[in-house]
Amino acid sequence: MSKNKLVVLTGAGISAESGIKTFRDADGLWEGHDVMEVASPEGWHKNAALVLDFYNQRRRQLHQVKPNNGHLVLAELEKDFDVHIITQNVDNLHEQAGSTKVLHLHGELLKVRSTKKEDYILDWHDDLHLGDIDKDGHQLRPHIVWFGEMVPALDEAITIIQQANYLAVVGTSLQVYPAAGLMHYANSNVSVFYIDPRPASITNLQNPLEVIPMNATEGIPLLREKLADLNQKTHNS
Repeated sequence: MSKNKLVVLTGAGISAESGIKTFRDADGLWEGHDVMEVASPEGWHKNAALVLDFYNQRRRQLHQVKPNNGHLVLAELEKDFDVHIITQNVDNLHEQAGSTKVLHLHGELLKVRSTKKEDYILDWHDDLHLGDIDKDGHQLRPHIVWFGEMVPALDEAITIIQQANYLAVVGTSLQVYPAAGLMHYANSNVSVFYIDPRPASITNLQNPLEVIPMNATEGIPLLREKLADLNQKTHNS
């Protein structure tokens, strides 16, 4: 028998519990920088060296942290569900935890790409410098979707959500679009669970909604219990 599809949208909150710094609570500052200085095409053209140094520091930080219990429980849920994770996070903590179907909306910290050819993408675990180039001599840049850039994975994310039997939203303030609007693509009969210690208000959602005002490491184990109950009811009906 095929497994029910559980789609999980994750944001900065789940990574923050592993020690990844975020800018969601810092008045637009990220590690002391205005985010537009380090996360926009304009910032890149103004000072590419600063941008590279910023992401080099983020990459080093990622090598020093581990997945938390929230990541691990999501990976364990693959035993009972067809789990698809759509994340706004650029770290690889979901993959480290063992999740096998992870779609990164905003790019990946451990990849770089050509400044001229968007589909020229390399795995990259060390520092990236000015002078690191693709095979045609073009500078490499972080494989990150910056503010003002298109989100290439958006259509795939919408397709995945339209197929969901259950939808969970974890650790996001629902302020960054288009990611914040993705839940509205779920079929109207799909139950939505929203896990965040400071949940935003959700309007115009036709779905059954349950808000779990907890952080990810507490809320995701509770989600597992609730989904097990729902699965049991489905099998018994």
